[in-house]
Amino acid sequence: MWLELQIFGFRALWSPYYLLFVIILSAIYFYITGPKRKAGESRPSLAQQLMFYFGMVLLYTIKGSPVDLLSHIMFTAHMTQMALYYLLFPILVIKGIPVWIWKKVFSVPVLRHVLYFVTKPLLSLIVFNAVFSIYHMPTIFDYAKSNEVAHTIITTFILLTAFFMWWAVFSPIKEMDRLSPIVKIAFIFANGVLITPACGLIIFAGTPLYETYTQSGAWLQAMSLCVPSDVLSGISSSLSGPEYFTPMPLVEDQQLGGIIMKITQEIIFGVLIARIFFTWFNRERDIVDPLPSNVQTDS
Repeated sequence: MWLELQIFGFRALWSPYYLLFVIILSAIYFYITGPKRKAGESRPSLAQQLMFYFGMVLLYTIKGSPVDLLSHIMFTAHMTQMALYYLLFPILVIKGIPVWIWKKVFSVPVLRHVLYFVTKPLLSLIVFNAVFSIYHMPTIFDYAKSNEVAHTIITTFILLTAFFMWWAVFSPIKEMDRLSPIVKIAFIFANGVLITPACGLIIFAGTPLYETYTQSGAWLQAMSLCVPSDVLSGISSSLSGPEYFTPMPLVEDQQLGGIIMKITQEIIFGVLIARIFFTWFNRERDIVDPLPSNVQTDS
């Protein structure tokens, strides 16, 4: 398949402009947390830096590398992209940015009230899963894949709701860390339950759901989101659809995409639940009850 993808050219495969965007984000992070830091603003720890920069590498991998091109060819690649983009990337950014930066963001006069509202745990949980499920309704999905502006707005909005959702679990601001460990575990478990219907409908559908992957016209329109128009116009006459690049039947590709999304989600959620539980368990175990004041010790 790799050799066949070469026909789309370097820009479609490696998105140099998106790479530049990611490098700029990384440079801004380095500058703000390094040379521009003021007295009292702590430098991010090595772990925080690794998480943020790994998040940037992950961002480019899923949105700028050939993975993004493949997501327009195979539904399996699309769902893999979605799982990592919405369920892992926001966590890395939230935990990678120092708390003093987040406090500045949440202190902006008008923005502060909006952020405090949209990051409410129950609201953010419902909104993320609702918009994620709505996005994968065939009509909405095909429309988003046919219009670059709509695609950008919709996917960016889902990403924001993912940030709001994960903020409820990983907020570095103590005043906003409202949930106890056991409630955080229940929150993540509920997230897995709410995302299941969308995955289930995709997995158990007996026919292809999306024109983006079945109709040549709709597919070429979707490919225009990541392939330069001059390149696409030059090769469109020789391409009939995704089947040119993969022998996998459309229904099986669709079902596998739903399965991968669910499995990836379960792995990420399982790791998060285990980490929260063992951190909580170790903290409780290390607590030593003080001696009662009326107990006298031998001198």
